[in-house]
Formats: sequence, C-alpha cells, structure tokens
Amino acid sequence: MVERAFKFRFYPTPGQETLLRRTLGCVRLVYSRALAARTEAWYQRQERIGYNQSSAMLTTWKRDEGLTFLNEVSGVPLQQGLRHLQTAFSNFFAGRAQYPNFKKKRNGGSAEFTKSAFKFKDGQVYLAKCSEALPIRWSRTLPKGAEPSTITVKLEPSGRWTVSLLVDDLTIQPLPKVDKAIGIDAGITSLVTTSDGEKVANPKHLNRLYQQLKRAQKSLSRKQKGSRNRDKARRKVARVHTQIRDARQDFLHKLTTQLVRETQTIVAESLAVKNMVKNRKLAKSISDAGWSELTRQLDYKAKWYGRTFVQLERWFPGSKTCSSCGHKVNSLPLNIREWDCPQCSAHHDRDVNAAVNHLAAGLAVLVCGATVRPEESKSRKAGAMKQKPKS
Repeated sequence: MVERAFKFRFYPTPGQETLLRRTLGCVRLVYSRALAARTEAWYQRQERIGYNQSSAMLTTWKRDEGLTFLNEVSGVPLQQGLRHLQTAFSNFFAGRAQYPNFKKKRNGGSAEFTKSAFKFKDGQVYLAKCSEALPIRWSRTLPKGAEPSTITVKLEPSGRWTVSLLVDDLTIQPLPKVDKAIGIDAGITSLVTTSDGEKVANPKHLNRLYQQLKRAQKSLSRKQKGSRNRDKARRKVARVHTQIRDARQDFLHKLTTQLVRETQTIVAESLAVKNMVKNRKLAKSISDAGWSELTRQLDYKAKWYGRTFVQLERWFPGSKTCSSCGHKVNSLPLNIREWDCPQCSAHHDRDVNAAVNHLAAGLAVLVCGATVRPEESKSRKAGAMKQKPKS
C-alpha cells in the first residue's frame, strides 16, 4: 500500500472562490503571525515556542475583536498551517532548510483539509463551510475504493486552482524483475546518458518559451506598482513559468517511469545543484534541466515498483576515471567531451565513461557496502584499527 497524491484542476464558483480566498488569507495571516511571535520570543527572551504554544495563541487571536474573521473559515487549515510551520522549524534546526519566511499574497497559497474538514461522497468533494461540491475536472480516476485522507487546495500565482487528494493506492505493486542494471550521468546537452551508450536529449523547455517570457517580464517592468495592470502582467509572467514547469514535469515523469520499468538497478550520482548554480554561465541551463527532480522521482518510483536506486556521493570522480583500466586523470575541463586514457589508450566519450563508472561503483556498494572513494575506505579502516576493543 502506497500513499499517493492525485492532483486535479477545478474551477470554483464565485461563492466558493470568495470562501477559498478568505481561507487562504487566514492561513497566511496565522502562519506569519506565529512565525513573528516565535522569532520575537527567541531574540528577546531566548525562548522557544512550539506547536502547542502556537495553537494556544491561535485560540487567543480568534477572541480578538480585530480578528473575528478567523472564525468565518474552517479552523482545520489554520491548525495545519501551524503544523507546517513547526515542520519548517524542525527542518531548519536539522540543517535541511533555511529559516522560514513570511507568506506572500502574490504567491497564491494553499490550505490543507484533514478528514474532519471535508466530505467525500459519491465521487465528489465537499469542503467545510461550503455546501456545494468542488467542480473538479476529473482528468483520471481514483483507485477503486480509495478514500482521501487529506485534501489540499492550492491557488497558483498564475490564478489556477488545483486540488490534491492524498489516498492509499493499492494498485501499485512491484514489477516483475528484469536482468538489467544501468548507470546514468546527468548533463546539459544530453539530459541523461546511460552506461549502455544511450543518450536522452535535453528538451530545454526554458529556451523554447524564453522569448515569450522575456516579453512578458519586460511588459511587467513597465507597469506602475500597485496598479491593476501590473497585477495582470504579473499573472501573465506566472502563466509562462507554469507552462515551462508543467512541460518539464511531464517530460521527467515519462522518462523516469520508462527507466524504472525497464531496469532493475539504477545508479546515479548525487549532485550539489545548489552549489553548481552559482556558476552564472551555467546556472540557467542547470536549473532548467531539473536534475534534483529527476533523482527524486527515480528514488520514490524505485521504491514503489520494487527496483533498486543507488546514489553515489557527489565527489566520486566518474568522468575523470578510465572505465577500462581505472586510471584517473588530474583534470578534465567541461569543454572536453572525448578523451584518450594516457595509461591504456582507450578512447572515451566523457558522459558514457562516467555512466559506466557510476554503474560499477553502484554495484560495488550494493554487493559489499563499500564506499566509492578508496582513500575514504582506507581512512575508515585505519580509524577502526585504532579503536580500542570494548571491555
């Protein structure tokens, strides 16, 4: 059994849109107020405020004469917003994310409804304080007998409304095993190069719509701040960004699904994309490629369908190591796409050679659990020998 989210577009009635926009505004207000209170408590009194204290604050705010409108919307999305804030702080303290930011109206927003705040009846969704069902465009059917556990309503910056239903999908089962393992190398010209020598061209979705985006952003820069025309121009820019994102997501989903269905073991490198985009010459191309999303999809789809996905550490020298004899060259600039090994004279395509090395290192990790860096293995072994045995 796998938890899976099904996302659909819907077109709310004027009454539903008014209620939903009010709900999103209240969620945004409560989240930002709680964030401000937690930040102030720490910097002024060195006091940490958790979810329970934030929830008590919310009860106090609802009694305030100036915030009585908080009672006009469902209280569940407000509580869920506080839980999301607690998760954001947990990720921050664990070093997985930056300090939480305040919510902005122009970014749209989302509201999460748990089972107590919605009703799923006859294939229709009824949200709390809303008598009519959401007019959802059911582009695909839910798994038979599936009951949503959580429903998230989202307003995108482009003005598009979407609803996401989280269900337990019993139809996802492990695929039959196949005798095939590949290593992949991510790139810019070729988005994916496999150890079999196959290359998947990078569609470069941003380049396709770059001129349209450029004109929209230029028009936005000329509009007066705070005007209605500026808001229309902002939405136009957001719609172009949405087109680019949707095309990228669709392509990556099709590619990763194909790789997972045809391959039993997939080995890829772990890329520090956050550091790589600091290169201003390649930042746009790297961001458009979507390498992080590619590996994320491979990871969870491999778990769904009983496949094995291995990610090597980011420092593994796959491109600079000869896949024939193991010789490692000192440097290999990005402009060199093919090279000859000075040790065994083998001719290599840079990307294919890296993919072959990734596969070999990944299989070694699976078989014996070894690290992919020999010097690291030696240091670990030496450190283990120095440790005194337990008495």
